[in-house]
Amino acid sequence: MKTYNCDVCGELIYFENTQCLSCGSPLGYLPVLNSMSSLEFDGSRWKSLNIQSLGAFYRKCHNYKEENVCNWMVPMDDVNAFCLSCRLNEIIPDLSIPKNREYWHRLEQAKRRLVYSLLRLSLPLKNKRENPQNGLGFAFLADDKKPRIKESRKAITGHEQGKITINIAEADDAIREKMRLNMNERYRTLLGHFRHEIGHYYWFLLIEGNNELLSQFREVFGNEQENYNKALKRYYAEGAPTGWQQRFVSAYASSHPWEDWAESWAHYLHMFDTLETAHAWGLTVMIKKENEMRSIRFENYSQPFEEMRNQWIDLSCMLNSLNRSMGMKDVYPFVWSEMAIEKLRFIQQVIINRKEEVRQ
Repeated sequence: MKTYNCDVCGELIYFENTQCLSCGSPLGYLPVLNSMSSLEFDGSRWKSLNIQSLGAFYRKCHNYKEENVCNWMVPMDDVNAFCLSCRLNEIIPDLSIPKNREYWHRLEQAKRRLVYSLLRLSLPLKNKRENPQNGLGFAFLADDKKPRIKESRKAITGHEQGKITINIAEADDAIREKMRLNMNERYRTLLGHFRHEIGHYYWFLLIEGNNELLSQFREVFGNEQENYNKALKRYYAEGAPTGWQQRFVSAYASSHPWEDWAESWAHYLHMFDTLETAHAWGLTVMIKKENEMRSIRFENYSQPFEEMRNQWIDLSCMLNSLNRSMGMKDVYPFVWSEMAIEKLRFIQQVIINRKEEVRQ
């Protein structure tokens, strides 16, 4: 995530801000520029004060203006009421239930961070109305609890044919932490769910119909034709196989090649976004054993994977140490094996190849 400054007073502003905390200027995010902007209202529309926008006019996304769960802007010549991120919504939580509005707000915050990364990676991003067959859509659902029926219907977080479902209970910190402990997971966050499920979507979009990539995928991740339901049942009954750490980025990745891809994809996004944030803040890491100061350099996904990996090792170790100093658990409690690294390298190459195809 890049850092931003108010176009009026120059003070630091953040991705989620709707107002500069220093001068009070209204703020909005401009997806077309992938940048925050200070705004000036002329009575019917908002003028961007971001120098890159050249004085362009915008209106607030419907979910910004009416629902206060967004801070993204829509160009005045765009007929859509919703911004690029909110257009992806197919089902939102039932807002007649008071706590659901806060859950929705948290879900949208995580989704916007995801969409930011997808834009930075130049990945295809069409909604279901633009592309009914291959577009992306989100459904934020709750468990259907009916007191008179013995079995309630669970809303299962997952992906199917471009539709990503997120159980809104994941937006409740206490519930999510309880689930993390029950499932013996090292890491479970709302943003992590979005990054994992979008991995399934891009496998469906970029790999499934491409025979050459599918063959390469199977060489790296294994044969996805293995029965998925049986594989998951086996994983939940028996756990990860002995020595999974030598082959996978997480225990869950060992359950099936599809989950291995989605987990690896999520970890690539963890690395990508956090390295960008460290670079934007001008972070330098001191490597004591080599008596060397290393600045985090970030050049999007075009920089060599080995360089990104080495910087990530330095950065994640530092972040974990900082958290331990505060009595908190590690930010990134994972260690990559050589096989896991090859999977992450493959993912970066898929992204780079996609970018080159678009240019051609």
